[in-house]
Order: sequence, then structure tokens, then C-alpha cells
Amino acid sequence: MQEDNNRPDDGTTRDQKPTRTGPGARISAAVVRHRRRHPRGVRTLAVGVAALVGLGLAGVATVTTLDRDGAPEPAAVALDARERAEAAARADRSARESATPASPTAGPTPTTASPTPTATATRKAAAKPKVTAKPKVTARQATTPKPKPSWVIPMAGAAITSCYGQRGGALHAGIDFAMPAGTPIHAAAAGTVVKAGDAGDGYGISVFLDHGNGYLTHYAHQSSVKVAVGDRVGVGEVIGYEGSTGDSTGPHLHFEVHQGQMWNQIDPAPFLRARGIDVAC
Repeated sequence: MQEDNNRPDDGTTRDQKPTRTGPGARISAAVVRHRRRHPRGVRTLAVGVAALVGLGLAGVATVTTLDRDGAPEPAAVALDARERAEAAARADRSARESATPASPTAGPTPTTASPTPTATATRKAAAKPKVTAKPKVTARQATTPKPKPSWVIPMAGAAITSCYGQRGGALHAGIDFAMPAGTPIHAAAAGTVVKAGDAGDGYGISVFLDHGNGYLTHYAHQSSVKVAVGDRVGVGEVIGYEGSTGDSTGPHLHFEVHQGQMWNQIDPAPFLRARGIDVAC
């Protein structure tokens, strides 16, 4: 068999170094055996550096590499940034809770509640002075009431059946107003009652009013009266009710105007027209 040319004559291979004898040879052999158990030429020693808790600094691991000759070769490797931030936050929170222990009876920290829109609107409404609306003036309030007339027609809406003048050869000294029996009769003007009742003179139940200005008015043929002699009555006041007493052929009011004294009758139509009352006579 052909000999291996790689083997030297001294019994070793070319890759092997000559083995020395003696004490030094044992140390070299131990080193050789040790190097065969690890990767060739490299031995790594990892040295950890603790995280700086409380300062919020992340931990840094330093890896020191020993080369063939045992010289250190440090290399800084940064940890994950998110993990460093979370670790720092937990450490900072733990430090605060340790420094200020919570009171067992203390409740939640009161917070100032922001005002609700309703509360804000209420405060604004309270601060703003309330304006009271002025009452509207109606037309009735604005207008001045008309003064009460001095003279009125004694029976408004009645039909005139006879005027002042000659009738059947005799003087008809007044105006006849016809309405159903019992219709109220009103004083033509304010005055004092000087006669009330039936005097047997053909006028039946009648009333005389003295107006104090030189004129008297006479209301004849009433069914009944509401006033008595000496009573003071106002314009338009009811003094009695229509009837057909005395010389009468039917219910009506015989109205007369006396000037200066009783029984001095004048035509009532022009007298009333002069005082704003128009009658169809």
C-alpha cells in the first residue's frame, strides 16, 4: 500500500504540530483539547449591564468578544425601543407609588366638572335683565270716550204715528212714538221730577221733568212709572213704561216740550234737531 505523503517521517501529520515532551507538553495538550470543544479561534463572554431604573434609561447589553489572543472587543447592542419605554414607564410609576402611598380612606381626586350647556344657558339667562313687554294699547284704550249727550230720543227705534200740529180741529201739542206696550221710556235730558201719576186731565199716567234751563218735558199715557216727585234723574234714565192710559186709542208715548212754564207747549221736532236728535216730523 502506498504511503500517505502528507505524513512526515516523525509520525505526525502536516497539520499537527510536533508534540513536545515533559511538563510543557502536558499544558499544550490540555489547551489543544480545550480548543477542540469550542468554535475555532473565538470565545465569547456576554456581560449584561443592568437597566438604570428611575432615570428612564434603557438597558444596554455589552458583548465582549475575545479574539485568539484573549483581547476584549466590546460591541454595544441596543434593546427594543418600545420595551425600553414600557420598562421605564413601569419603573417611574412604581417609584411614584412607593414615594406617595395612597390613603385608605381617600376618595377619587375631585375634578372640576365642565359646565354643561344647560347650566351655561341658565347663568346667561339669569345675568341678562328680564325685559317686560309693554302692554299693547288697543284702539279702545287709545280713544277718549265720547261725552254723554245732553239730550236723547225718549224711545229709540219707535215709529212716529203723529207729529206736532192741528189734528181733528184741535192742536196736537206733541209727537207720538209707538212701540209695544211695556217698552221702557227714557228721560230726554237730566232733570227733576215735578209731576208723576194720573191727574185726570186726559193724559193718563204721566211724568213732568224740569230741566232747569227754562224747558220742561212731558211723558204721557204710561202704563206705570218708576220715579216720584222730587227725584233727580239723569239723561237716558228709565222713568216709566209705555201704555195706553187716559185719552188713548192704543199703546204709545205722547211726548211734549214746554218752554218757560208748564202747558206752554212748542214743537218738539225742531227743538230736538237743534240738540242733535233728528225725528221724522
